[in-house]
Amino acid sequence: MKTFLTLWHRDVQGFFLSARGYVVGAFFLLITGTTFWLLMSQLSQGTADGGLADVLFGSTGYWLALLVAAPLLTMRSFAEERRSGTLETLMTAPVSVSSIVLAKFAGAFTVYILLWLPTAAYAYLLKWCGAHLPPLDWGAMATGYFGTALLGMSCLALGLLCSLLARHQMTAAVGCLALLGVLLLIGNWTLPAHLDQFRPLVPLYSAARHMTDFRAGVVDTRAVVWHLSTTVLLLFATARLLEARRLR
Repeated sequence: MKTFLTLWHRDVQGFFLSARGYVVGAFFLLITGTTFWLLMSQLSQGTADGGLADVLFGSTGYWLALLVAAPLLTMRSFAEERRSGTLETLMTAPVSVSSIVLAKFAGAFTVYILLWLPTAAYAYLLKWCGAHLPPLDWGAMATGYFGTALLGMSCLALGLLCSLLARHQMTAAVGCLALLGVLLLIGNWTLPAHLDQFRPLVPLYSAARHMTDFRAGVVDTRAVVWHLSTTVLLLFATARLLEARRLR
């Protein structure tokens, strides 16, 4: 546990001690803040449908922020370590592969949660500024943030795997972004006629469909199991590939 905490602290500290961390944070908050302000202006004027949870967790800006955050938070995890030569040092240290992977995942997830934390104050800031907003549905807000955390876990786990497989951090970021784009569009795919028997399964793997339920205050255990199992599977694959690299 001490080794895990040391590695976790190293990754989190490295994010905030670099200019990259503040650029990512500013860009993330610019996207979410601007989108939220525009949509809430429409909502307060009665020209937008849905409540606060629909605006915060269902807009284009929400998905854009998610697509930007996951690759940028994980692209340096292994790719930059390999480029700088510190990965070999880390691999020869008396540290288990599982501790390395879990610590890097926990570090990225910690920063991910910290990025989303300021968005919890958006509604209060708007009310403080005099905006007339509909009553806040706390249940839908809570499940929306819960779904965002689950979705972030699986996206960050995919980003770690891409970072391990890529030689350069930008390659890792682009690869992760491309894969996330495909996964997020699963729910919009039109299956050919000979695959009609699989059509009922498509919503089960659609992140957009999952967030539709979460922001409505519905927690579907199938979505929870899907994201948790995906996260575990991707982290397991990352650990095994890293172990194979150590043995070579």
